[in-house]
Amino acid sequence: MPADIDRTDNIPPQATAAASSAPSVPVAASPRRGDGAKHPPIPTRAAIVRRFNALVEGHEGNTDRLRAPALALLKTVLEEGRAAIRSRFEARHRGDECVHQTARLTDAIVQSLADFTLDHIYPTAELTKAERLAIVAIGGYGRGEMAPFSDVDLLFLLPYKRTPRVEQVVEYMLYLLWDLGWKVGHAVRSVDECIRLSLEDMTIRTSLLESRFLWGENVLFAELRQRFTREVMDAPGSVTAFIEAKMAERKERHRKVGNSRYMLEPNIKEGKGGLRDLQTLFWIAKYAYQVDEVSALVDKGVLTAEEAQRFAKAESFLWAARCQLHYLVGRQEDRLTFDMQAEVAKRFDYTEHAGTSVVERFMKHYFLTAKDVGDLTRIFCANLEQENRRAPRFAFLRRAFAKQDVDGFTLDNGRLNVKVDRHFRDNPRDMIRLFRVAQQQDLDIHPNALRAITRALSVIGSKLRDDAEANRLFLEILSSRKDPEVALRRMSEAGVLGRFVPDFGRIIGMMQFDMYHHFTVDEHTLFAVGILHQIETGQLKDEVPLASEVIHTVNSRRALYVAMLVHDIAKGRGGDHSILGAKVAEKLCPRLGMTEEETETVVWLVRWHLAMSATALKRDLDDEGTIRKFVDLVQSPERLKLLLCLTVADIRAVGPGRWNNWKATLLRQLYRRSEELMSGTVLPDGRDSRVTLAQEGLRAELIDWPAAEVDAHLGRAYPAYWLGFTAQTLAHHARLIREAERSRAPLTLDTRIDRGRAVTEVTVYTADHPGLFSRLAGALALAGADIVDARIFTMTNGMALDVFSVQAAGGGPFDSGDKLARLSVMVDKVLAGELRLVDELAKRRPPQTARTRAFKVAPRVLVDNTITGNHTVIEVNGRDRPGLLFHLTRALTQANLQIASAKIATYGNVAIDVFYVKDVFGLKVTHERKLADIRSALLTALADPEGEPEKTAKPGRRKAA
Repeated sequence: MPADIDRTDNIPPQATAAASSAPSVPVAASPRRGDGAKHPPIPTRAAIVRRFNALVEGHEGNTDRLRAPALALLKTVLEEGRAAIRSRFEARHRGDECVHQTARLTDAIVQSLADFTLDHIYPTAELTKAERLAIVAIGGYGRGEMAPFSDVDLLFLLPYKRTPRVEQVVEYMLYLLWDLGWKVGHAVRSVDECIRLSLEDMTIRTSLLESRFLWGENVLFAELRQRFTREVMDAPGSVTAFIEAKMAERKERHRKVGNSRYMLEPNIKEGKGGLRDLQTLFWIAKYAYQVDEVSALVDKGVLTAEEAQRFAKAESFLWAARCQLHYLVGRQEDRLTFDMQAEVAKRFDYTEHAGTSVVERFMKHYFLTAKDVGDLTRIFCANLEQENRRAPRFAFLRRAFAKQDVDGFTLDNGRLNVKVDRHFRDNPRDMIRLFRVAQQQDLDIHPNALRAITRALSVIGSKLRDDAEANRLFLEILSSRKDPEVALRRMSEAGVLGRFVPDFGRIIGMMQFDMYHHFTVDEHTLFAVGILHQIETGQLKDEVPLASEVIHTVNSRRALYVAMLVHDIAKGRGGDHSILGAKVAEKLCPRLGMTEEETETVVWLVRWHLAMSATALKRDLDDEGTIRKFVDLVQSPERLKLLLCLTVADIRAVGPGRWNNWKATLLRQLYRRSEELMSGTVLPDGRDSRVTLAQEGLRAELIDWPAAEVDAHLGRAYPAYWLGFTAQTLAHHARLIREAERSRAPLTLDTRIDRGRAVTEVTVYTADHPGLFSRLAGALALAGADIVDARIFTMTNGMALDVFSVQAAGGGPFDSGDKLARLSVMVDKVLAGELRLVDELAKRRPPQTARTRAFKVAPRVLVDNTITGNHTVIEVNGRDRPGLLFHLTRALTQANLQIASAKIATYGNVAIDVFYVKDVFGLKVTHERKLADIRSALLTALADPEGEPEKTAKPGRRKAA
């Protein structure tokens, strides 16, 4: 091989600099450091070449036989190298070291393979000028940063067009690298082609920006770099086009993966606040300022030394998380799913602390890092705009707006700015006032002002928090008629909100590790404030008409918005966040300048912000005791209105699909019943009159029936039945029952779609017998229906009228013709004894996934004899799975209990089912031994119908597989 071909190992100086200067990844309270263990060596190019030379001895002149042993050798080298790097990573958890070592190992393999190919496979004593080539690393590999299973991007650089010999060399190398298991992105181009294509394609331009020489003609690579700088980077308008393209790519990328840095299953690489955002900043810095490392931006005044360190720290943490994810999965994977979060947190030695789990602490660290990336992006963009005043290359950022004064701030290009960077250090109160002025004037805030805030955050202390004017401004922001979410989100992003309200700062980046919530606690809270504003402005009147109407009648508007901000502020503290949050509100409200009456209202709302949803979704709203107990808690119509608005906004802010017509119907029903009771429209002892009114309404619907026949029908049901349905539904039942009685049908099954409640109502009329409800629940599960509500009535003639509200998987009515036919068949077969439910449901149990195994659901059985005067109320909490309702109701039946009604709810993978029951004598269950037996039977059913705890658990609602 010609001696003038450079074979020097080459990694860019910024890679080694970053590896040596970046702080250790702070992965736990007591992370492992100072690794003194001996690790296996990482194969070098020289070592691999020696092994290749030994391999070819005795095979001279027979190159065909070299391919298989050469591939085996490369696989061995790759396995040894990966093991050595992983050993070091698991000892220190240094992501920066891992990615640089992986790049070095890749270098060694590519370089030694090129040596082997040119020396032994296609040797030539003298290369023609057209046959000379250089191998160049591009993309992330060009930066010298590779996660364990990242793609390998190579450029085979030629002086002219490709020759047959060059094609043979490239093909031989690529096939071996592909057979090695690598995903290799490659291009074979001349210098001229590279320049031409980079001018046309911004992706190619970016990959060449990070190109790094690996092997071959160094002179050829130097020519490419010189021409790329001169003809591409320094071309008129080039910087403008590059920055605009990169920022547009960033925006589109965020849109695709979820435009929030607080997604609970984030993409470490592509997500907002992820590695790609840091890389985008570096690309822009390298292109605009022509620097090769982040530390050089300090010398140029773009970043401070502390900000450059934050960059390195964020990058090191994100690399560590991504590398660990690759090792756990055994392939390229960038999405930090729930099951992987638990494993990564465990590997990084996080510990539980103050009510926050291991995985929640790790993910909070992740989200705070993502926030740091956002801060750095804002600071960097501010400097780009400042550069506009000094260099013509940033002219695209110039706008024709003259500077004006707006309440002490300057209007710079249509955005609020400050005249000097020390403005907020000298005027701390203005860190609050800036956001209020921006909100009032509908103005954006200049990145330079946000950068100045970020650099002055340390001045936000007790003095500013106790400043009456600052608190007045903050309360005006929060309760403004102009969207408070926008202002609060800006304050949070800038770090002001978390420092001004330290209790809010504690929930920033805090995740709720379950399958119900979609966002971090702080993100959920800000969404909830925004939804409250949308309700008030009528934007959601079609989805939440009652709340949209009621919110305009409340007298404690400020209290409502403050309660919305504070309702989850005490999560993660190791106790009931409602109680702890009320204590926070008790101190915060007077500080904000709220009256004693407003403070009392906020404290009450925070303490009981879950009461309305819990009552509506878990209790029988046709039971007078339930309504009376709720009214006793709420006490006033004003509180009822406030609690309704707070509850609606809270549920809607949980995430997509969490609000539906079914929940809306239940909340509306609870509100109306409570309003009636408070206003005296319905007296507490007016049940008989309500029954009479319901029966009179039914008579009006059955005007075509003989009076005697109507009287006979009215005698068929007990009072609870008449209070459970509308007059139209009662009439529908009456006609079903009359037809069943006339035809002497042993079973009548009817289905009706209720679009208003987004359910399908399944009515079954048949002879009553013990276990009927359980068998029907099992049949519906086999048919694939999710039961969301059930009402069970035994008529005076010994017949059962059971009414189920069911939905299809994922929500919505169970309205497919095939599904309804299958449902009817399943009910027939089950009641006829043709199917053994336990066996059939066991066959359809899907295997538990790794994702669902990550969530621990503690089974719980609660018994309450105080809610209603007639029934014992049993609440069952546990991991959801297909057929769970069947197993629970079977356990109740076997305990000789009569089930009067059931409320079925699912939150992610958690089932919360409530049963109203009586014993065989029609009385409450009060004997402690009997209650203990019931609890035991239900816990067994929760664990697994065959006795193996949670083995076949499945997330979602009850349904057949």
